[in-house]
Amino acid sequence: MRTNKIIAAALFSAVFLTSCEKTKKEEKAVAETTIAKEMDTHLKIEDFDTTIDGKKVSLYYIKAGQITVAFTNYGARIVGLWVPDKNGTMTDVVVGLNSAKGFQDSTEPYFGATIGRVGNRIAKGTFKLNGKEYHVPLNNDKNSLHGGVKGFQGIVWNVEQPDDKTIVFTYTSLDGEEGFPGKLDVKVTYSVDDSQNLKMDYEAMTDKSTPVNLTNHAFFNLNGEGSGTVLNHKVMIHADAYTPVDAGLIPFGKLEKVTGTPFDFTTFHTIGERVESDNVQLKNGKGYDHNFALKNGDEKKMHDAATVVGDKSGIVMKVVTQEPGLQFYSGNFMQGKNTFKSGAKDDFRTAFAMETQHFPDAINQPAFAPIVLEPGEKYHTVSEYQFSVQK
Repeated sequence: MRTNKIIAAALFSAVFLTSCEKTKKEEKAVAETTIAKEMDTHLKIEDFDTTIDGKKVSLYYIKAGQITVAFTNYGARIVGLWVPDKNGTMTDVVVGLNSAKGFQDSTEPYFGATIGRVGNRIAKGTFKLNGKEYHVPLNNDKNSLHGGVKGFQGIVWNVEQPDDKTIVFTYTSLDGEEGFPGKLDVKVTYSVDDSQNLKMDYEAMTDKSTPVNLTNHAFFNLNGEGSGTVLNHKVMIHADAYTPVDAGLIPFGKLEKVTGTPFDFTTFHTIGERVESDNVQLKNGKGYDHNFALKNGDEKKMHDAATVVGDKSGIVMKVVTQEPGLQFYSGNFMQGKNTFKSGAKDDFRTAFAMETQHFPDAINQPAFAPIVLEPGEKYHTVSEYQFSVQK
């Protein structure tokens, strides 16, 4: 008799837990559908409800005050970001695709993604560490870009949402993955607050010496996704110098002053004002695709990196970081081959990126701040995108 009661109790508990879990999923679906309708996001949860590499993919939202951000755990990526413009209209300032398959099939793999194990380029996909030479995939002509062929953008991350304002992605990159040494445990926490700030908190630990340089590759158009060119956006970058590059966009290992060059954004200039100048560096990047050495970038504390203003929307984005560098990319390789969630194409220079980072090819450049993480150490860096309006 007692055994029957125990079995009955166990069955009741299992049914109750299953019911609670089902209720939580239903509540989440209702909440996210409500947000989607409020934001007119053109996103449907079912278009992200799939399996990739045997792992569950979904669509998620975080929200605080007047900022809402959509994510997918495929690539731990930002799918869209809504803030009010100067007229109070909610505007999606991050370009993205409207399904997991869309991101999977995209000719541009980095839209909104968390980038790693090493962001930016490694010359010839080769580096030496502790006397051993390592080779990582060449996926950018003769160089390696953003962690290799698959990189973190092609991974289905584990995901948790401790509250409505926070989402946490975790992933364990195994020893030898994409050619990199050591098992790397990565944690990226995205959170929003009532002041319209999106915080990106990166952590990592390893069991072998390995290079690490994490960032996010959101593509922005502050006038709104699908609104056309970003060439009239105004940009200011807090940097007196940048790292000139060769034709493969690998730095020469030195800094060059921005004064008297098209790279001087110490005061506001539009993106389009000098982008077609007769300048060998702009020709190498087919526009801006360069790392800026930030003022106070040698300090661990948060410091200003850049400010961008949408010419039509009045939306202001301020970039603040603990990183020494900022990669400013003016959308030079966008080719109109992918369709955004708004229905617009990813046409030439219709979005830009501001990637906080250590310098490109730092693993091979002794003059640059090192990016090697050692066992027992903790990689930790924070960056923020802060939004406001200019009326």
